[in-house]
Amino acid sequence: MRSRYSAYVVGKVEYIATTHEPNTREEVDTEAAKSWSDSATWVGLELVSTENGDTTDNVGTVEFIARYTVEDVEYKHHERSTFRKEDGQWFYVDGDMVKPKPMTRDAPKVGRNEPCPCGSGKKYKRCCG
Repeated sequence: MRSRYSAYVVGKVEYIATTHEPNTREEVDTEAAKSWSDSATWVGLELVSTENGDTTDNVGTVEFIARYTVEDVEYKHHERSTFRKEDGQWFYVDGDMVKPKPMTRDAPKVGRNEPCPCGSGKKYKRCCG
């Protein structure tokens, strides 16, 4: 994973293609990868978790966050990727974007016509709502 991130940082997108699974390598859009690589300022790579991927494994999973900026706007590419080892070399198979967890309330929702939780004695809609 780190070598593929480094390839994006230095613009070596041919490495991205050659480390892609051979059966689907022709699906790699090297022009889009090159454009993304060139337009971004790469800030850092965080490895969130790994599953398998040891020397005795043939399949491994890596969850990572690649941080970058484009035109002074910061982005995070958060992905969970699958890799497969063939003839001793690891190849990227596929990845799924990791979506942020939905926000949950810590306290119950205050209705518009309920008393305001600030203690003013007014209805919520006439006070803090």
